[in-house]
Amino acid sequence: MRWARLPARRPSLPVGPGERLLAWAEVRRPDAGPALVGGTRDALYLPDRLPWEQVASAEWDQDEATLRVVQVARFGESTPVHLLRLADPGRLLQLVRERVTASIAVQRHVAVSGRRSVRILARRAPGTRGDLSWFVEYDDGLDPADPRVDAVVQEALAAARADVEV
Repeated sequence: MRWARLPARRPSLPVGPGERLLAWAEVRRPDAGPALVGGTRDALYLPDRLPWEQVASAEWDQDEATLRVVQVARFGESTPVHLLRLADPGRLLQLVRERVTASIAVQRHVAVSGRRSVRILARRAPGTRGDLSWFVEYDDGLDPADPRVDAVVQEALAAARADVEV
C-alpha cells in the first residue's frame, strides 16, 4: 500500500515569527478575487497584523455574513473599521471572540452626567503579564476637555489602577 500525501489543510497566510494560524476564513471581495483573513494566538491578520489588544470590537452580522472589526484609536482620531464579508467564518468567529475578550484586563462603566458615561478599559496582549494599555471611551456628548468630566475620569482611572496594583 502506498500512502499519498494529503494537501495541507492550513492555508498559506503569512504570519509573524513564532505564530501559528489557528483559524481562517475566505473574504469575498466584489472588486477582486478572494482573500484570506486569519488569527493566531497573538493577532488577527486582515492581511496586515492587528494585535488582539488593538481590536476595540468585533461584531458578526449573520444576515450579511459580515465581520465588522473596529480598531482602537486615540480620542479625536478616525477609527479604522474593517468590514469583512466571509464565505464561511468557520472557527474564526470563536477565535476572535475569545482573543479579544482575553485582552481585556479591566473594564469599568462610570456614570458622568445624567445617562452619559465613560468606559475605563485596560488591555494587554492575551496570555501575557505585560504592561497594561489604558483607554477611556466617552459617550457622545461628553467633552474630555470639560474639567468636570476630566475629574470623574481621573478619579476612575486612579481607582482602577489601584485595584490592579493590589
